[in-house]
Amino acid sequence: MSVTDRPVTHSELEETWEEAPGIPGFFATVDHKRLGVRYIVTAFVFFFLAGIQALVIRAQLATPDATVTSASTYNQLFTMHGTTMIFLFNTPVLAGFANYLLPLQLGARDLAFPRLNAFSYWIFVLAGIFMYSSYLLGDIPDGGWFAYVPLTGADYSPGLGLDFWGLGVMFVGISTTVGAVNFLATVFKLKAPGMTVNRIPIFVWSVIGMSLMILFAVPAITLASGLLEVDRLFGTAFFDPNRGGSALLYQHLFWFWGHPEVYILFLPATGMVSTMIPVFSRRRLAGYLWVVTALMAIAFISFGVWVHHMFTTGLPAQAMGVFAAASLIVAIPSAIQFFSWIATMWKGVVAWTTPMLFCLGFLLIFLLGGITGVMVAVLPFDWQAQDSYFVVAHFHYVLNGAVVFPIFGALYYWVPKITGRQLDERLGKLSFWTMFIAFNVTFFPMHVLGLLGMPRRIATYQAGLGWDTLNLVISVGSMFFGLGTLLTVYNLLRSRRRGAPAGDDPWRADTLEWSISSPPPEWNFATTPVVTDRHPLWTQGGPPTAESLPAGPERSGGGDDPDVRRALGPAGAATKTMPVTTGLDAGGEETLGIPAPTYLPFVVALGIAVVFVGLLVQALLIGLAGVGVALAGLCWWTWRTDEDLR
Repeated sequence: MSVTDRPVTHSELEETWEEAPGIPGFFATVDHKRLGVRYIVTAFVFFFLAGIQALVIRAQLATPDATVTSASTYNQLFTMHGTTMIFLFNTPVLAGFANYLLPLQLGARDLAFPRLNAFSYWIFVLAGIFMYSSYLLGDIPDGGWFAYVPLTGADYSPGLGLDFWGLGVMFVGISTTVGAVNFLATVFKLKAPGMTVNRIPIFVWSVIGMSLMILFAVPAITLASGLLEVDRLFGTAFFDPNRGGSALLYQHLFWFWGHPEVYILFLPATGMVSTMIPVFSRRRLAGYLWVVTALMAIAFISFGVWVHHMFTTGLPAQAMGVFAAASLIVAIPSAIQFFSWIATMWKGVVAWTTPMLFCLGFLLIFLLGGITGVMVAVLPFDWQAQDSYFVVAHFHYVLNGAVVFPIFGALYYWVPKITGRQLDERLGKLSFWTMFIAFNVTFFPMHVLGLLGMPRRIATYQAGLGWDTLNLVISVGSMFFGLGTLLTVYNLLRSRRRGAPAGDDPWRADTLEWSISSPPPEWNFATTPVVTDRHPLWTQGGPPTAESLPAGPERSGGGDDPDVRRALGPAGAATKTMPVTTGLDAGGEETLGIPAPTYLPFVVALGIAVVFVGLLVQALLIGLAGVGVALAGLCWWTWRTDEDLR
């Protein structure tokens, strides 16, 4: 009797899904959960590297005429701090949560392209190593995380420092792009039967918006950094006005990515908040359809806001008026989400857990960051505040506070599912209050400094300008903010040994990931759930399963294909297959095999890394060797047989 005709035991599932232990399994895994955790951990390593750089910056600025670092070292520190936070922490850590949670919230057994997922992770890791290897050579990027031309051209920035930046940005962009494709394919083709578009979890909607924006925005920064590198390495003149190029073209390309990037980070952060607030308010999200519409509106409108960063470059007044209007209009869908969160709590019974505290801290920080965002959207005010510490304060409220606080809340919310252990609530609340108070002590005075005339990106300042006390307060606050983040790290480590067992659903949450064990089994769902409500775990008796429903269209997800029917149940888990569903109504369509662990994603990523090293040192043989390795891996990957899927 075949596996499709008899009951499947737990031990059979474990044997089917087992991966090699140790180093072989580490490099070969394609499991979305293991890769998601690695994304999060790796991104936090870069987060703390960026934090160390920030603390050195603040030590230098704590007092006038300080000599903690030289001016050149200071330029390197703030360049790598910004680059790390934007490219190596914020986007990857959110991608890590999406990696882990999307299949679980959709009722799937993995992402649509598991090998592509592994490839995306390895590209991210190797790109980070590539950028930080500049420290080993002592030739560190120092042109700012924005790398404006002409100062970053070969004439003004000789050496390899800016090449590490330009090539590194192109390198990590590959990871971001293929990850977005994977997320979109997963959402629209691997939803559980019954999960129509109006039942998709709100975090999943936020990932849809993020992924669509990545596909349209990242090519712009890839082109900007690529043309910069072509100018630097081969002497072309795309950005050289003396030879027919345009320095302003670089800013247009950079900010066509740069402002949507703010919302690429903001959307999944708000998706996390929209997931957690209903759970701890004990009621459904108020205005679900309005919030979804707001997410998609932000994703669309944000592409009309990039000149917001170029109001002092001498563009025509009519054009600046249009972009100023768009910069103001984008506040409307953000406000819709804000009022939805307030309404959800207003009609609910709020539980003051650590994740909820981080959500509430986010609300205040987001409000302040949004207000200053509207202020700098007004042309006369922007002309006054441009390149001052007011702008530094604004984007830290948006990119640090309004993104980092939801991420820390998500750690406290989902780590019990990931590890099976609860984090300590007292330590969590201490971490929150330390971070929240220190954050505002650190960044709110920067608004005042900006209005007092302190420019950004300066390595030191003279005494007697009225900036001394505020800078000292900011520097002290930054140290306490770092301490607050370390309290959470200690809490995470402590919970692995001493944390109380979490159980399957410690928060009495509503989404599908809480319907299975903590941590989840390798196959996620032995029987694919069938969704009949937007909050499946809050319906009576929990979510129905394919086995609990009578035979017919609803059980099979809208079709009678026997292969799809088998894939819904334990037989599908035992043969590493999952059902493919239609995009709108989530009806059964066909089945998809889940590939076995393989080294191919790592091999291809390593080959591409060698190509970038060859470009960096301008060594043709090294570049060709990398191309050979990458192509060999791709050919092997493309020509895999059906046996590879078993």
